[in-house]
Amino acid sequence: MAKGRKNGLYSGISEELSALMRTGWADTERHDLRLGEQAPYAARRRASLSARFPGERLVIPSGNLKVRSNDDSYPFRPYSGYVHMAGDQARDGALVLEPRGDGGHDAFCYQLPRDSRDNDEFWTGATAELWMGRRRSLAESELVLGLPCRDVRTAADDLAAASGAPSRIVRGVDPSLEAAVTTDEERDAELEEVLADLRLVKDDWEIAELRKAVDSTVRGFTDVIGELSRAIASSERWIEGTFFRRARLEGNAVGYGSICAAGEHATIMHWTDNDGPVRPGDLLLLDAGVETHTLYTADVTRTLPISGTFTPLQRKVYDAVYAAQEAGMAAVKPGAAYRDFHEASQRYLAAQLVEWGFIVGPADRAYELGLQRRFTMAGTGHMLGLDVHDCAQARNEEYVDGVLEPGMVLTVEPGLYFQPDDLTVPEEWRGIGVRIEDDLVVTDDGHENLSAGLPRSADDVEAWMARFAG
Repeated sequence: MAKGRKNGLYSGISEELSALMRTGWADTERHDLRLGEQAPYAARRRASLSARFPGERLVIPSGNLKVRSNDDSYPFRPYSGYVHMAGDQARDGALVLEPRGDGGHDAFCYQLPRDSRDNDEFWTGATAELWMGRRRSLAESELVLGLPCRDVRTAADDLAAASGAPSRIVRGVDPSLEAAVTTDEERDAELEEVLADLRLVKDDWEIAELRKAVDSTVRGFTDVIGELSRAIASSERWIEGTFFRRARLEGNAVGYGSICAAGEHATIMHWTDNDGPVRPGDLLLLDAGVETHTLYTADVTRTLPISGTFTPLQRKVYDAVYAAQEAGMAAVKPGAAYRDFHEASQRYLAAQLVEWGFIVGPADRAYELGLQRRFTMAGTGHMLGLDVHDCAQARNEEYVDGVLEPGMVLTVEPGLYFQPDDLTVPEEWRGIGVRIEDDLVVTDDGHENLSAGLPRSADDVEAWMARFAG
């Protein structure tokens, strides 16, 4: 929670001002609210969670504001497991599953209620409603979430006094609630793992949200193409701002820091400074995703010739990455091992690097030794959903060592990166970085590329740029 200012202009509140502020306010309680669209899906998710932990109390906090500087906080982003299970984004809250005698659970939410108009709390302090905006009342939250809601200001005492069942809490989210629960680190880690496991397969509502995220992202990429001349006249910052505008117009924000990497910056996997020049003749690697209002994010990458046309060497590298992505995408289908798409892409690139003479073959040996990683650097994809690297705490046997199922959503994103100072490759290759990334949902008979609205092949990219580039 942000602290108040030490050097505020007002030394106190007069009784007359306090009395004035407490009077003359209309009743704004909303009685027209209906059950939220996500609520039935969240209820089914809670049922799945309940079945994993019969007889145990489960506490899933939403999280607190984090101070950016003095009394200025970062925009609040709730813990994804809370969002998934509660269908809610409120700060300073918690979902509790209280065990019943039949092995099931009763679920309820602790929420921060509205500030009372009977004292000064609603208009004093950096997080007061009059400063930060109206919150839902507990009654309103019950209507939207379909859950009983309680005042979170009693949560720590309630949890500390709770008995009759062992408790688990997600750690590292809300220190005050964590301190109130008697549990142990290993059991809490298991709760977090299961929460991640349960997000591996998306329900229909989640897939629809990811479609929205990807569709907005496609429009954001097209916006960037249309404003390339402005970026050339300024810097990568223009590209970042152009995409961010689309993300804020159609969603909540960007799902992660946009990578707007021109020239040799394209060889830096997570370049987010975005302050470099945008020069014709270079490549632009744009890795960005819109996050919806419900916090589901896209994650798409295209590598674009800033002048509109690839040079022969740029196209040679691009075509290799495109072919590797095609090989990886072909391996995305139900029943396939999760690692299959990664292996297919990496084996292709290993063979290509051997053919070019950059690593020692034969190709199978080079792949087994991981020699291609000097130029491919990262894995070939990851799960996608509420987090850009979704389900990151899931068990290995359910994720990287698991099997693909319909409803899983993942990225396929091979790349080649020739560092500017890499003396093992010819000088003309140095500073070239190419990545192509798409978002795929596993279907009953294969997969669907949610981001197919963006061109991928070199010819199609050039035609797209010729049509839209400004």
